[in-house]
Amino acid sequence: MSGTKNSDAVASLGIVIETNDPERAWNAFRLGNTALEDGISVSVFLLGEGVEAEEVSHDQFDVRAQMESFADAGGELLACGTCLELRNSDESEMCPISTMNDLLSVVTTADRVLTIG
Repeated sequence: MSGTKNSDAVASLGIVIETNDPERAWNAFRLGNTALEDGISVSVFLLGEGVEAEEVSHDQFDVRAQMESFADAGGELLACGTCLELRNSDESEMCPISTMNDLLSVVTTADRVLTIG
């Protein structure tokens, strides 16, 4: 199954990340990067604790590096503005402030949606 070009079956993938757990967030972005390499359009929406993903620091799970690879490969990355505000955080160049309307668009337009929490 490795390296299967599933772009005919699935053209777009939405990933909602609701955790700041380093391994889970790292794996979510690895999946996103793999899908992008396979020609699938990917949008990631950071929700709840997920908005902290950019700041997660872990020796084994380099979440930020995966996020940067995702952004560089053309993945769409959105962060819940309310969730950022609740944490007294600001948007970043990599994670712009987004709204529930943006999340609704991700989950209603993607061929498949995966939530990692």
